[in-house]
Amino acid sequence: MAASLKQWRTYEEVAAEILDRLREELGLSAVEGKQSIPGLSGTEWELDAKGIKHGSEAFVIVECRRHTTSRIKQEAIAALAFRIQDTGAAGGFMVSPLGFQEGAQKVAASANIHSVILNAGATPQQFALSFLGNLFVGLTGVEARVEAGKVTAVVENNVAGKGRG
Repeated sequence: MAASLKQWRTYEEVAAEILDRLREELGLSAVEGKQSIPGLSGTEWELDAKGIKHGSEAFVIVECRRHTTSRIKQEAIAALAFRIQDTGAAGGFMVSPLGFQEGAQKVAASANIHSVILNAGATPQQFALSFLGNLFVGLTGVEARVEAGKVTAVVENNVAGKGRG
């Protein structure tokens, strides 16, 4: 059981690190790791990560679910929607390998929750992340981004290469 818990914790930590590196593309100025914040209900909420919105003090909740056999269900998105409401967050990101089920997509759309698809075996150096139709890929020594048919690669020595995908 301890190995399973460690695997989940690692996915959360890796997701927070990658999201922080991609913060500009996500409209964030920073992504902070696991923390607890108070809710209006009087309860404390543990967040997997917290994103700070560009140009304001507004924040978004980042929830990570490393489900590898099924998409995120409507109930999980509804629970995140309540945490957003209770904490006064501006919205949320649900990070998972497979995305949302149909009902979850509907709830997410009404609650300003975005799906971030991150492969289950992601590491800070090697990952595939999809967000709003953009694909971000990290390879050892290379980070690539595919946006609207354009490919940008950043190599370790900070030399960038661009091409059409």
